[in-house]
Amino acid sequence: MFNIDAVQLVTLSDSYGAPLADYYFLPDEDLLYIRWHGHLTGAAVIQGAQKAGQLREQYPYSKVLNDKRDTAGDWSDALPWLQYEWLPAAVAAGLRAMAYILSPDLHAQVVSHEFVEAVGHHLNVELFTAEAEAQRWLQTQ
Repeated sequence: MFNIDAVQLVTLSDSYGAPLADYYFLPDEDLLYIRWHGHLTGAAVIQGAQKAGQLREQYPYSKVLNDKRDTAGDWSDALPWLQYEWLPAAVAAGLRAMAYILSPDLHAQVVSHEFVEAVGHHLNVELFTAEAEAQRWLQTQ
């Protein structure tokens, strides 16, 4: 998956106790890796983004590997919050780049493309289908 210096921070669970997202910190790469799970809703994405912001206080990072390969769902109702609340705060806190691994779910892919269009003017963000490509791109950021 990634180098051995990765530190597993926390697993965020949904209201039923099922895993929503796993968070790993890679200090040598200045990177937060988020591996999402299950059917995502707007509320779940907001909850996950808020957790990433909280983790930054103890584990500062400037890059995110946002891995949604194990997800499905339409979380488009989170887009306004991500664009107008999360993005300004994340950029002000030092976020510079995000590699985004797409879900195989077509509905989720549509929302992911909308997310990139919404935030791409203020953050270096690229879409990927494979983790190795995403990691290589992040190393150049």
